[in-house]
Amino acid sequence: MSLPTKHPMDWKRKTLSNTLSVLKDGTHFSPKAFGGRNLYITSKNIRMGKLDLEDVSYIPDEEHQRIYSASPVKYGDVLLTKDGAKTGNVCINTLHEEFSLLSSVAYLRGKTDLLLNEFLVQWLSSPRVQYDIKNDMAGQAITRLTLQKIGKLKILLPPLPEQKAIADLLSTWDEAIEKTERQIQAKEKRFQWLLRKLISEPQNTQKNKAWKKVRLGEICSPVTRKNSENNTNVLTSSAEAGLINQLEFYKKSVSADNVTGYYLLKNGEFAYNRSAAKGYPYGATKRLDRYDKGALSTLYLCFALKPNAPCESDFLLHLFESGAANRELRAVCQEGARSHGLLNITKSDFFGITLYLPNQDQQKKIQAILNTAQKEIDLLKLLADKYKTQKRGLMQKLLTGEWRIKPEIISQYS
Repeated sequence: MSLPTKHPMDWKRKTLSNTLSVLKDGTHFSPKAFGGRNLYITSKNIRMGKLDLEDVSYIPDEEHQRIYSASPVKYGDVLLTKDGAKTGNVCINTLHEEFSLLSSVAYLRGKTDLLLNEFLVQWLSSPRVQYDIKNDMAGQAITRLTLQKIGKLKILLPPLPEQKAIADLLSTWDEAIEKTERQIQAKEKRFQWLLRKLISEPQNTQKNKAWKKVRLGEICSPVTRKNSENNTNVLTSSAEAGLINQLEFYKKSVSADNVTGYYLLKNGEFAYNRSAAKGYPYGATKRLDRYDKGALSTLYLCFALKPNAPCESDFLLHLFESGAANRELRAVCQEGARSHGLLNITKSDFFGITLYLPNQDQQKKIQAILNTAQKEIDLLKLLADKYKTQKRGLMQKLLTGEWRIKPEIISQYS
């Protein structure tokens, strides 16, 4: 990693290996059977800045003793993932109890007279270091961050009191980000509850006689207009982000060079992705909201509400998002999938599915509640992104010494 040519006189330039008392891998483990009472940590449990214990495994005493004796991770050590897509994720070990650590994770411990682990974890998670880690992995058939490569990373070390002050300041943003993300999770759970109570249950139980049965083809028309204008805003469908520009989502183009044969979708029109995704076992239906127009592969089934159809656009979007159409889609989805991974749902199958709709006044009331709940989530996501942007900016300034913390604050850590 390239370091700034200028830095404070009392800061030291070091390779990471020269600042650590411990730089080791976890231990290889191929369990015949999980079980027992001993916690087993892998790369899936390491998030940026956090040890995530929502999905953990346990192993027997004998295996734990073998692994822990080879890799005795201590409270406060820094954990860094070094294999696969999660390479570079880093956090502090906040567990006092012993646990077994998989070889896909390295653990680091700073020399007490040179490097605080709290500073190390902030430095490893900084955009500059993360870029170098990801750049080093580029082009590898099997992404792997070796201990040698970790040790060669270069670091600027302020005096220990300033390290502590910087780490504490950056952790304030971590706390704000984590609090906001917890609020997002809570709001999303409430949103899913509202979808179920307001749409899924009334439609799927069919107990509400006021809800009328309609075929999708009765209220919607296929959109098959070709992209003859060669619109280069090529879209992809993301389960979380919806219909979004490919370059924005993938950071690269994955479309054909000539997209005039694609569909041209207009703002407010829908697209059904016939591929299963997490949370969408029978495909996802999204609406184009971000842009005026966009080009979309003909593998999608595109459609628009018919003029004067007895259905509100927002309600229809929420209806699909609720999974209320899954029962119908499952019924027409043939066993298995084609070689290209698409669900075996034809155009006629899709437009033949039946839905249940309340009257439009009721639709407007339901969609207003759901729109408000969704807006709360969107605002919180914007706030979380703002905090993350602010923290990245602070890292760039504080970890290079371009900005210094006031001496009177640093003195409190001496």
